[in-house]
Amino acid sequence: MEFNEQPETTPARAAATVVLLRDAVDGMEVFMVKRHGLSDVLGGAYVFPGGKVDRIDAAPDALERLSTPLDKLRAALGEPELDATAAAGFFVAACRETFEEAGVLLAAGATALHVHLAQAHAREGLRFGEILARLELRLDCGNIVPWSRWVTPRVPAMFNKRFDARFFLAAVPRDQEARHDDHEATESFWLRPRVVLEEYWAGKINLAPAQIMSLAELARLPDVAGAIAAARARRPPVIQPEPFAHDQGRAIAFPGDARHPVVERALPGPSCLVYRNKRFEPFDGFEALFV
Repeated sequence: MEFNEQPETTPARAAATVVLLRDAVDGMEVFMVKRHGLSDVLGGAYVFPGGKVDRIDAAPDALERLSTPLDKLRAALGEPELDATAAAGFFVAACRETFEEAGVLLAAGATALHVHLAQAHAREGLRFGEILARLELRLDCGNIVPWSRWVTPRVPAMFNKRFDARFFLAAVPRDQEARHDDHEATESFWLRPRVVLEEYWAGKINLAPAQIMSLAELARLPDVAGAIAAARARRPPVIQPEPFAHDQGRAIAFPGDARHPVVERALPGPSCLVYRNKRFEPFDGFEALFV
């Protein structure tokens, strides 16, 4: 991880990320994809499917395929300063990116056959809204639940691009199978959140702070229904990590830490992470992620 002491002057790009969940025999699992090693954003790291919001996500043909009124989506997002169209665009972007990166259609009644047909239409060059209209599908936004908002800090720049990303939770439809696209993502897995963090701690995979803290929070939840209920019960917290210098290495503080300007805690677990041993970790070790 390289830290650039010069401020990142470009505005944070609006983005949407979907944490796909499923219940398994040993507990709730999360779907993650490995970004292509040549990607200019988190290349080689494991992430949840997602990407930047495009103008087409708020286009009329996309908004017409929503199953939920725009004002209700804005209320669920918990950002009254956004106009309803912009808020709805985050939901469309979340669904579009999940389709493109994970091959999952978060639309009411969508089956594996619908996914196959949608992918064929995408290869023909149809926009996401046009694909949904062609298949007579509506996005199931009532089951795509806002969970958190992560904003990349300016200084020091930890990545070469800044994002203002809304994270959503969604259960993978029963008759669909998530898989990476072999383009932007080269590998994928379903694992329990704690197991993902164990793999990270063992040096087998790379994760960014937003994924680390999100997985640590998910590891506290028993199943998909519990995770969705927890997300519905709160306003999505805004997390803008605050970098600070420490004698053990570069560190980032989260809301509620003494070194963060926001006093109220936004996340369970450690209030900061330090970059040492070529990874972000709590000062008090692995188990501190779950305290």
